[in-house]
Amino acid sequence: MKDFEKLYYLHKEELYRYLFGLTHDPEQAGDLMQETFLQAMLGIGRFRQESSVRTWLFAIGRNLWLKEMRKRRETVEYDDLLETYARQTLEETAANRETLHRIKRLMRQKDERVNLVFSMRVSGYSYAEIAQKAGISESSARVLEHRTRVWLKQQMEKGGGK
Repeated sequence: MKDFEKLYYLHKEELYRYLFGLTHDPEQAGDLMQETFLQAMLGIGRFRQESSVRTWLFAIGRNLWLKEMRKRRETVEYDDLLETYARQTLEETAANRETLHRIKRLMRQKDERVNLVFSMRVSGYSYAEIAQKAGISESSARVLEHRTRVWLKQQMEKGGGK
C-alpha cells in the first residue's frame, strides 16, 4: 500500500493536468483522476510492465473519460477525438522514445552478460530461457535482472543517461 501511495504522489499532478486537458472541467478531471487510481489499485496485478506506469495510468484515465463520454451520450466529433488521441499518442511516443534512448545509453555501462539478461527479459523470455542462453542459473538471471532494474531506476531518477 505504501508503494501505491508513492505512485499516487508521483503521478497525481501530471495525471490531473492530462485529464483536465481532456475534460476542460476541473471537477470532472478530479473525479476521473480518483477513479483512475482506484482502477489502477484494483488492477495492479494485471500490470505487465510493458509500458511505464505513467503511460498505463494515462491509458486508464483516457479509457475512463471515453467511457464517461459514451455513457453521457455526448456528441463528440470524430475529428476532435482523433486529434486528441493523436496528440496524446505522439506525446507519449516521444516521451517513451527519449526514455528508451536514456536506458540504452545507461546500459552501455554494463557488461555483455547483464545486457543479455536484461534485453532477453524485456523481450519476454523466461528466466529458464535466459539462464540457458547466458550459461547461468535461473536465480542468477533473476538477481541480475532485478539489480539492473533497480540500478536503472536510480540512474533515471538522478537524471543519468542524458
